[in-house]
Amino acid sequence: MNVDPTFQAPAKALPVDYYTPFLSDLAKRRKPSAIRSLFPLEHTPGLISLLAGKPNPTTFPFTSFSFTAESPTKGEADVEVKIGSTELAHGLQYGATAGYEKLWEWFVGLQEFVHCRKKTEDWSISIGSGSQDLIYKILISPKGCRCTRKSRRSCPCRVSSLCVEVETDAHGIKSSSLRSILEEWPVGKPKPRVLYTVPYGCNPTGMTATLERRKEVLALSREHDFIILEDDPYYYLYYGTAPRYPSYFNLEMEEPQTGRVLRFDSLSKILSAGIRIGFASGPKPLLDAINKHTATSNLQTASLTQVIVYKLLETWGYDTFIQHTKKVSNFYREKRDVFEAAMKKHLTGLAEWVAPEAGMFFWFKLLLTDDPSVEGDSQALIAEKAVKSGVLALPGTAFLPNDRKTAHVRAAFSLLSEEDVNEALRRLSKVIKDART
Repeated sequence: MNVDPTFQAPAKALPVDYYTPFLSDLAKRRKPSAIRSLFPLEHTPGLISLLAGKPNPTTFPFTSFSFTAESPTKGEADVEVKIGSTELAHGLQYGATAGYEKLWEWFVGLQEFVHCRKKTEDWSISIGSGSQDLIYKILISPKGCRCTRKSRRSCPCRVSSLCVEVETDAHGIKSSSLRSILEEWPVGKPKPRVLYTVPYGCNPTGMTATLERRKEVLALSREHDFIILEDDPYYYLYYGTAPRYPSYFNLEMEEPQTGRVLRFDSLSKILSAGIRIGFASGPKPLLDAINKHTATSNLQTASLTQVIVYKLLETWGYDTFIQHTKKVSNFYREKRDVFEAAMKKHLTGLAEWVAPEAGMFFWFKLLLTDDPSVEGDSQALIAEKAVKSGVLALPGTAFLPNDRKTAHVRAAFSLLSEEDVNEALRRLSKVIKDART
């Protein structure tokens, strides 16, 4: 029998019981909601349900809902979207814990369209309003341990879990640093169980992980048995010159087994921050644990906002949605260029930086001393001097697990006009010059 040498057997999903050690003690003890676990039975033909305490919709004052959205295509008229009576009824009532069914299906289709993950594979989705609380309560026990990139946004592990810093550079997580940490881990001490990373436009550094680094980290996840938390809110805000790299969620299909990536997507940066909708994609056992937590805390993400989002996305379709995200990423690329031009004008010789390829932040080091071995303190400079001079940025210490002193600063460029950017950096440059004298 002739065998195609390029043939690769499909990846197999990890067994359900593999995930038990990763769950927090509370998540392991949590049982399905007594009421919500029975909700699917209400759809049984001929069944008369006395189950849930749902309010009678005839008492709701809302009778219709419509809105107007911009067309992503230049020159086309705005899109008029009307929510029908059936969909409005769903939006005004309690809904499924994992999310509004039609929106859930749309997101599943999006992951196939963008990340090539087929619906028939062993993964699932849960719609939520934020990932941090869910990560903390599902995967992290009070004495748990996790790895995180060296500079990162505030995350749940700061509350009650040990964070271990992993070195990064302009290409992403340094796999050599991660390997050293794992191979030199003290015998008898529980090793890190998860790796938290923002692969596109890492907040605050703006770094985007290269394909090679992603593959190296994936290989280490299999070798050292940890789960990758792929928090990717800036995925659709990528404006680098290189082709977009595949996500961890996509790349794990090349591994012998799938199920070591739990991915988080957000609509906050591309539709509206106030909508508060995002979704997690990954191994069904972990998504089931997330849903159990949601069912006993806030029950579900708001039904009406889910219906509104679904109607817009359904009207657009996947191609138009992607067209919209490209429009958004181009907007932030132009904002980035304006900010960098002002950086070169006002902060050359006073700061060091690498231009971001995604997101809405610049991460730069203030050169507060002529001695490169002495680390300045951006916290003191911003709090005590910059604010008095009429400029505010976020000191880098906010992104370090141990809150140590650093000369780095994060500056957001999403809202400011070119005039305000130049004035802000002019003021900051004067503060730095005064501090150096």
